[in-house]
Amino acid sequence: MKIQSVEPFILHLPLTSDSISDSTHSITHWGVVGAVVTTTDGLKGYGFTGTHAHLASDRLITACIRDCYAPLLIGEDASDTTRLWTRLARHPALQWVGRAGITHLALAAVDVALWDLKAKKAQVPLWSYLGGARTERLEAYNTDIGWLSFSLDELLAGAARAVEEDGFTRIKVKVGHDDPNFDIKRLEAVRKRLGETIRVAIDGNGKWDLPTCQRFCARARDLDIYWFEEPLWYDDIASHAALARNTPIPIALGEQLYSVDAFRSFIAAGAVAYVQPDVTRLGGVTEYIQVADLALAHRLPVVPHAGEMSQVHVHLSYWHPASTVLEYIPWIKDHFAEPANVRDGIFRRPEQPGASTTILAESFERYGKSLN
Repeated sequence: MKIQSVEPFILHLPLTSDSISDSTHSITHWGVVGAVVTTTDGLKGYGFTGTHAHLASDRLITACIRDCYAPLLIGEDASDTTRLWTRLARHPALQWVGRAGITHLALAAVDVALWDLKAKKAQVPLWSYLGGARTERLEAYNTDIGWLSFSLDELLAGAARAVEEDGFTRIKVKVGHDDPNFDIKRLEAVRKRLGETIRVAIDGNGKWDLPTCQRFCARARDLDIYWFEEPLWYDDIASHAALARNTPIPIALGEQLYSVDAFRSFIAAGAVAYVQPDVTRLGGVTEYIQVADLALAHRLPVVPHAGEMSQVHVHLSYWHPASTVLEYIPWIKDHFAEPANVRDGIFRRPEQPGASTTILAESFERYGKSLN
């Protein structure tokens, strides 16, 4: 599978709501930014990262793919994913300007495309190519009903609909108001509406400091919170470890970590209970597997962050033994040949060859953005 071309792309896809907000972000579209890698025999692999649809920074990612990575890939064997990942990630000049951020997002897109090619060449879905499914049922948790920008009535209606109509037994609610007591009241109302059997996780998106989190967790002790995701600033290992020692609520994090080394540091400090790698933030499938194996070695569960809206992670989660559940946000699924669909709270296992990353032609035509 000799690589003939590497063609970057940018899509800005509308959300399921006009706009959403968490404690630190407000967006109206999701960016799907990546590359189509074509081999000399005409096979196409699709890979991408997820962004906030900010065109100027999206173009930095595609410029890195086009100008830095493509010249290192043309003519190479696309099946050599480990060698090519190392060639890109450890290229001296590129390593000098970034081991995270833009260069790593670009690396993720390329690496996913190469894995998509490998599974397509074998004519099997990625989960099968990796070694087969470990389970017949992959449970989903619904995040799209829990945004901070939703009123309490909207939050309760969405949570009830997810549970009573769509069959979810797990949801996630965003927290992070300036007054944490406001979040406590919202969670109390959700727990009262849904009862005791539904698993409710929360996500702070790095908003609060350690004292605020400690006071909040003390107030939330009786609400049976499944996990507290990103309670503190993303890189603050010491404070996450201190909070983990101080509260029975398990800590989850990982969507803002770019490397297996970053995960190793959090795990070694006892700062995380639920490990949340993301192929679009890490260096694609290759580095995701390293993180998932690291979590397994420490007997920690893996619950991926859906930066790619679960198109790739559904394969990895059906396959990897440390995986437990997977996030569901349906913003972009209908733009793919094989959408990441959930039925009765369970992800349908993909059956088409590849990594479920093949984007529909009409989506490119309608939502594609200029690279310049």
